[in-house]
Order: sequence, then C-alpha cells, then structure tokens
Amino acid sequence: MLLDFFFKPRQQQKLPFATDMHSHIVPGVDDGSPDVESSVELLGHMADWGLQRVFTSPHSTEDTYENTPQSLVGPFAELSKAAESTPVALDYHLEYRIDDFFLTQLEADNIRTLPGRFLLIENGFSHEPWGLESIVSELLNKGFNPVLAHPERYSYYSRRHRNRYTELHNMGLYFQVNLLSLAGHYGKLQRQAALYLLENRMVQFVGTDLHRPAQLKTIENYLSSKAFLN
Repeated sequence: MLLDFFFKPRQQQKLPFATDMHSHIVPGVDDGSPDVESSVELLGHMADWGLQRVFTSPHSTEDTYENTPQSLVGPFAELSKAAESTPVALDYHLEYRIDDFFLTQLEADNIRTLPGRFLLIENGFSHEPWGLESIVSELLNKGFNPVLAHPERYSYYSRRHRNRYTELHNMGLYFQVNLLSLAGHYGKLQRQAALYLLENRMVQFVGTDLHRPAQLKTIENYLSSKAFLN
C-alpha cells in the first residue's frame, strides 16, 4: 500500500564504533544494572547496535560505591558466565570519581585502566574538584592517559564556562561524551554541549554510559533518527 511506503519506520542504524568503553552493566555493584538478567538483556541490544567489545566501567566513588579491581572480580565473573552466548567480548575497568577514595587508591597503585593506561575519571556534578590541574598533572606524570567522562554533563562548564573545556583539553585530558547525551536523554543543554565538543574536535571517545534497560529505547530511537544520520 502506498501509505505504508511513506510511513515506513526508519531502520535502526549501527554505531560507527565497535568498542564501548563506558557502561554500567556489571550487576549489583553501583547504580547500573540491578541483576544478571538485565545485564544480559543490555548486552544483547549492544550487540545489535554493532558493538563487538564492551569494557564495562563500574563507579568507584567514596562512601557510595567504593569499588576496587579486587571487589569486582566476582560480579564480573558472574556476568561473563551468564553472557557466554552473547557475541560481545567483555572486560572491565572503573570510572573513578575524583575524591579522597580515588586518591587513596592511586597512592596504593590499585587502579584498573583500559588498555594503553587510559584512565576514566569523572568530576562531581555540583562543582569542579579542587586542585584538578594538579591531579591531572600527577596522573600524566605517573604514565596514565586520563579521560574525563561526559564533560557535557557538567553544567558549570556547559552552562557558564565553555572556555574551560579548551583549558582542560589543552592540559592533557581526553574527553569522552555519552551516546545518551547525543540522544537527548539528559536534556537539550547536555546535547548541545556534546555537539559543541564534537564540532570543536575535542572528543576522543564516545561511550554509551548505559545503566539500565529503560535507556535502551532512547538509544534505539536515536539510531533510527535523522539526528543520528546527520
């Protein structure tokens, strides 16, 4: 029927990258996937999007999610076993909030990174960490390649101080934006900031930052939209 042709749903496209370096699908360790069943569901969709390798990145945050490489061995093994039939290679690192717990772990050399010593760090959402320049300098001196997670989500940059992005990038920080930001999940300001960073060639990584099944529809709608194709 002619109307079927005009109103045919857009086909979901594949992601332009095959490795995701930021997600929260290790079950029960942070504010991400609550159980193994949800994690396997998420991985199935990620495979459909064209992802072949997933480095999941549980939070490491003082007082709330004080995860360490050692504490994640068991939960990650549980996920790996449950996901054996999923065509996605799995590994893990951590997303480190810049706080006293992180500095303690850094001092103890108890840090798990991505290959190439890429170290995923995040600011707090209310304000920039005190002494950020010194911390970044220390990480660089220790041979890490620090990657700032979702800079577009820090409103004290995106809303009031976008020049700070250039300062941080020139300091040696890599930037990782969220696919969910580009899909509009967090709001218009965050999407605009993510696009600003892309347009100004300050983005080295894109990660899903996938937490739970409720976010799947947002990403899949985005992968079927004109905004993604453009």
